[in-house]
Amino acid sequence: MIKIGIIGGSGFDDPDFLTSVKSIKMGTPFGHLSADPIIGKLGTTEIVLMNRHGKGHRIAPAQVNYRANIWALKELGVTHIIATTACGSLREEIEPGHLVFPDQFIDWTKNRKLTFHEGDQVAHVSMADPFCARLTECLIDAAVKQGIRSHSKGAVVTIEGPRFSTRAESNMFRMLGADIINMSTVPEVILAREAGICYAAVAMSTDYDCWRHSDEPVTWEMIASTMKNNVDNVKKIFTAAAPEINFENCSCRKALEGALV
Repeated sequence: MIKIGIIGGSGFDDPDFLTSVKSIKMGTPFGHLSADPIIGKLGTTEIVLMNRHGKGHRIAPAQVNYRANIWALKELGVTHIIATTACGSLREEIEPGHLVFPDQFIDWTKNRKLTFHEGDQVAHVSMADPFCARLTECLIDAAVKQGIRSHSKGAVVTIEGPRFSTRAESNMFRMLGADIINMSTVPEVILAREAGICYAAVAMSTDYDCWRHSDEPVTWEMIASTMKNNVDNVKKIFTAAAPEINFENCSCRKALEGALV
């Protein structure tokens, strides 16, 4: 049975695109969730909506309990996760307002819990291709059909935050091959793979980070303004893609086979 988890931040506090909505309270072995999961439907597809940063964006990226959030989605029967994230563009062609469907990440975080498996159990899970290609393709097709400006691939570098990058860091990430920059993809994508859940991301470009000297340095107000316009496009993609997400047999679901020591 297909059940889609949607993980969002600012702009996804209100589940106005879902029907039969209800929220539930639950605990996890890893502590408190960012927010109570919201259960609803998108057409005939069951949806679980998780607000990554809590209502009102009260939880900083480094303080999000990613393990609890992903564990809860797994317990609720989620088979596929679509994650939304604001990002800065590190490439001229990725303009503010464009969407990006990343296919790779660079981990530049420092203090986050990256695995469910601790103590006497080690999981060497493969992350060569960290995002589910089949799920990402569904999202790309939906964006094309809706005429939404988007990029079908890109490497996202996740930094610790909550501060933004220096110009030197921004240019370094460009040299490393990153196309966009955010603060939330890692460890979310890693934990989804450990949990055997297909995971794809829709990154919403809000600014040019700070590598372009011709632009003003990025501010939260700048991000919020562009995000507001992007959110409606992302919801259109959700609505168009949901009926097409009908596959259950995927290598993402078997990621732990052969990974546990």
